[in-house]
Amino acid sequence: MRIRDSRRRGRALAAAGLLVVLGAGACSADGGTDDSGSVAQPQAVAGGAADRDQGAPEKAQPGAGGADLRVDQRAIIYTGTLQVRVADVERAARDASTAVTAAGGFVGGDQRNSDSADARAELILRVPADRFTNVLEALVKLGEQERREVRTEDVTEETVDLDARIATQRARVDSARRLLARATSINDLVTLENEVGRREADLASLEAKKRRLADLTALSTITVTFVGPEAAATEDEEDLGFLAGLRGGWSAFLGSLRVALTVLGAVLPFALAIGVPVALVLALARRRGRRTPPGGPALPDGPVPSGPPPVPAARSGP
Repeated sequence: MRIRDSRRRGRALAAAGLLVVLGAGACSADGGTDDSGSVAQPQAVAGGAADRDQGAPEKAQPGAGGADLRVDQRAIIYTGTLQVRVADVERAARDASTAVTAAGGFVGGDQRNSDSADARAELILRVPADRFTNVLEALVKLGEQERREVRTEDVTEETVDLDARIATQRARVDSARRLLARATSINDLVTLENEVGRREADLASLEAKKRRLADLTALSTITVTFVGPEAAATEDEEDLGFLAGLRGGWSAFLGSLRVALTVLGAVLPFALAIGVPVALVLALARRRGRRTPPGGPALPDGPVPSGPPPVPAARSGP
């Protein structure tokens, strides 16, 4: 009986110990599940956000990144052409210069015609690229817009290609300079100096192109033309047809005739000053040549008899 009781107690203790071990394992499994879930959930959220950004870029909020940042990182050249009819051309030109200077740009060209009948001013303005649209709208407000054209050119690939070529060319220049420093003979020295000079010239050319692109992308160009109220409007469409061709040909003929008359008027004084004395000298020389032929006696003034001289008659005998 004691033996059986002791066996039962051992089995009960073993069963109780097994239950304790299983309960501890279940608790540790629950805790691991919670930890892994807490770690995996942000990853899933981040992955879902990335999928939404890649799959639907048009849903991105303004200023939140994504498409706006990618556009800002591209190299784009903005060019604008504008024609505005204003009441006072000089005042509009001054206001445009002031607006560009306030925006951080400058006036690259200024050509004006102050004739009251056909007053006109053409300005070439360089403005920062991020203020291109604002300056353009400010110029339009100075008068009545008649013509507007905006062009963009994406030179991102060209800029990236130039950066890669510049880096490669700099490495080639450094390599050639190291070889030049280790040159031992005169022939090697001359050859390497020529090679270094050629590579440095190529590098300078690439860097000049890069600076040109950087200038065009950093500063946009606006060509604005201010015309007065009485200035004739420019015709965008070209006239075609027989009458248009006839008018063009007649205008070309009159232009050629004016050019020919201008050249003739410019040459005529020299021709008179030089040609008249030369003609008189030639005329006198010809007249003297006719009176005294060279290498022969002087001829009588009277007429010269023609034919053979007369033969005297023979005398008859006694």
